[in-house]
Amino acid sequence: MTTETTTRGGTGGADSPFALSHLDALESEAVHIFREVAGEFERPVILFSGGKDSIVMLHLALKAFAPAPVPFALLHVDTGHNFPEVIDYRDRAVARHGLRLHVASVQEYIDRGELRERPDGTRNPLQTVPLTEAIRTHRFDAVFGGGRRDEEKARAKERVFSLRDEFSQWDPRRQRPELWNLYNGRHAPGEHVRVFPLSNWTELDVWQYIQREGIELPEIYFAHEREVFARGGMWLTAGEWGGPKESEPVQTRLIRYRTVGDMSCTGAVDSDATTLDAVIAEIAASRLTERGATRADDKLSEAAMEDRKREGYF
Repeated sequence: MTTETTTRGGTGGADSPFALSHLDALESEAVHIFREVAGEFERPVILFSGGKDSIVMLHLALKAFAPAPVPFALLHVDTGHNFPEVIDYRDRAVARHGLRLHVASVQEYIDRGELRERPDGTRNPLQTVPLTEAIRTHRFDAVFGGGRRDEEKARAKERVFSLRDEFSQWDPRRQRPELWNLYNGRHAPGEHVRVFPLSNWTELDVWQYIQREGIELPEIYFAHEREVFARGGMWLTAGEWGGPKESEPVQTRLIRYRTVGDMSCTGAVDSDATTLDAVIAEIAASRLTERGATRADDKLSEAAMEDRKREGYF
């Protein structure tokens, strides 16, 4: 009788006035992860591109350590084919919060002859070398990324603390159990850990959190008129990266971006969603993940993302 009464009268039930909402629970988990890394590692860094997931990740980091400043630097692997709106946002965010930003430039590697342009013009796969060399040069031992398990099946395999070897390569067989939110940051010299505070979030969670917290985003995430052309079932932005071809007419359409990466591999979706409410309603009705619908680099092969992760990709 005593046990039954205690169970029913506990404060952790879903109907309890003390229960956390699902967004509060996700936020609490992410804040815990940031603080855990601060306690376990010497030189963490946050991957920050100015995309929505890295923006939410930075917002959570600011919350985790307020009123003190974020004790980590930021790192952006700049392909040279980024959307101007996103780069502008990145620079404003760095200035606003007084953060340190390291930029690893793909263009510099191409200019030095250490990387070669791909025939398709996309530079997204070329990010791996600048990323891994920046990690090695600055001796970062923990690297925060905005990857989520709902994005893609290879990311669904990854733990919150994902061990990478001395070559930044990922081996799924070396993944460690993370029962009861206990994270193992142990690593040998030269190795590092990729950390994913948003692992358990969905795209819808991210947008609902953005709305709740009043987080500013680049305008590219909302419906706007843009010159685009069709390729591979997606609307791509014209640019110096190599598009469009003569057989790909440019047209002006009302579109928005669900995810933002390299201009050469990130497609837009037709949309009239100009407000957060409209975007959230649109996502709730979608049956395609954001990467599955708009990322050409994930369509190169069935295991494209996993292959890149094994090589050291995000």
